[in-house]
Amino acid sequence: MKLTTVKAYMLKEFTELFRSRLIIMVYLMPSMIMLLFGYGIRMDVTHARVLIIDNDQSKYSMQLISKFEHSKYFNATVAQVSEAEALRSIKQARSDAILIIPASFEKRLLHGQKSEIGVFVDGSFPTRATTIENYIQMTVYSAAREVGKRFSQPEKGMIVLNPRTLFNQSMRDEDAIVPGLIGLVLLVAPAILAALLIVKEKEKGTIFNFYASPLSKGEFLAAKLFPVFLLHSVNIFILFLWATHLFDVPFRGSFMLYWLTSELYILISLSIGMLISVVTKRQIVAVVLTVIVTILPGFLYSGMLMPISSMEGESYIEAHLFPVMYYNHILYDTFLIGQGLSSEKIVLYLAILAVFFVSFFSAGTLLLRKEMK
Repeated sequence: MKLTTVKAYMLKEFTELFRSRLIIMVYLMPSMIMLLFGYGIRMDVTHARVLIIDNDQSKYSMQLISKFEHSKYFNATVAQVSEAEALRSIKQARSDAILIIPASFEKRLLHGQKSEIGVFVDGSFPTRATTIENYIQMTVYSAAREVGKRFSQPEKGMIVLNPRTLFNQSMRDEDAIVPGLIGLVLLVAPAILAALLIVKEKEKGTIFNFYASPLSKGEFLAAKLFPVFLLHSVNIFILFLWATHLFDVPFRGSFMLYWLTSELYILISLSIGMLISVVTKRQIVAVVLTVIVTILPGFLYSGMLMPISSMEGESYIEAHLFPVMYYNHILYDTFLIGQGLSSEKIVLYLAILAVFFVSFFSAGTLLLRKEMK
């Protein structure tokens, strides 16, 4: 290895990063993504606008309404309007759901008869609609249980559910979103910067220095990527501090596993950007292609917004073709579970990440030319 030449290339890359002020993007972009999406993405639904039509106006209907009025999940409004007017409020986006209490609600309850409550939910966004519907059902069931206790004693042998939530006991959105954002940030930011390293040499014509140098292709790529790798390695600790101290996400696993896996993941991200930089001829094309290759899988196939196990067909296969899914699985384990290397799945995913790095770096090395076309 030509250590003197490699050292000169690395020094040149550091100088250009400082001179072009790209080093600001190295640390500003990851923190901005973490803060913007960490506070912006919410999976839970609160303050859903529910319009309640009380056609009974009895003691028990008032008790049911009070359940909605004293819940953080609903902004309940009671109005004596027709069903057509209520549905119009959903069409005009003034209500998210409608609850219609029948006129015989209390009478049927007192006689032990079935009473039906009408519920209309805005289904424009299916996930939000399902969540609102579940909240309404649980609120009605809670009120029904309180009424049932007044008329009858619980029977012996009745099945009682005693649910307990593991790993994210408080069901905080931050605990579910922030670890996944680390996987997104460490995929996008290093790849975009690496995508500019070689293609800018092509545009400026300085790539001829490499053609005339004694460096091999592997040494050239290592010299180009190593400075960016060192700079982005600091983000591993910055993002960890944001997650644990700013968003109060628990950390129950091995910090060594988190650190080493993140370093390997950064190498994969750099290799993706480097590969794109090798095959493109313009910086704008390299950046756009990198954004498409990293951001879309980072959101759709990382398991952050949708569990991989719920995917089917082509989407399930595509999720396994991107490294972000494997890295995020390890992240969620280190932050929320803490099983670590005792899990065979973690060990397998580490091996798969290593294969990703070797494959991308080898592909970039093979496709890089040391001569003019």
